[in-house]
Amino acid sequence: MEHMSGPYVIRGSVSLPEAELMWRFSRSSGPGGQHVNTSDSQVELRFDLANTDALPDVWKERALERLANRLVGGVVSVRASEHRSQWRNREMALVRLASLLAEATAPPPRPRRATKIPRGINERRLRNKKQRSETKRGRSGQGWG
Repeated sequence: MEHMSGPYVIRGSVSLPEAELMWRFSRSSGPGGQHVNTSDSQVELRFDLANTDALPDVWKERALERLANRLVGGVVSVRASEHRSQWRNREMALVRLASLLAEATAPPPRPRRATKIPRGINERRLRNKKQRSETKRGRSGQGWG
């Protein structure tokens, strides 16, 4: 069995601390034949977001705020049970947690700056609009003998 691929990077130099990840394995529902009844292939990965020191404070605040409805006592949890192999499910769960945290800690988008529409463009739009309305008015068929 291969080993888990290194620390999972969230963004930049920040990664998930192996020591703070809490794993739980249970029997997965779904396909897998007889194999599924004996192997604990469903993975639940929990990470104590409220008490971790792995994230910069700013990120931590952002994440706690954005994931508020997913947290149970400051702990975020991710499940994976698609694969028959526990190892693949662990990878899945890690990737999910990492991307969840990456999303939750991302800086807010820059505010949109309104730009002025050049006068020429606006005038051209109005001219075309007038022309169009003339064309359509001409279609009403009134005044035809």
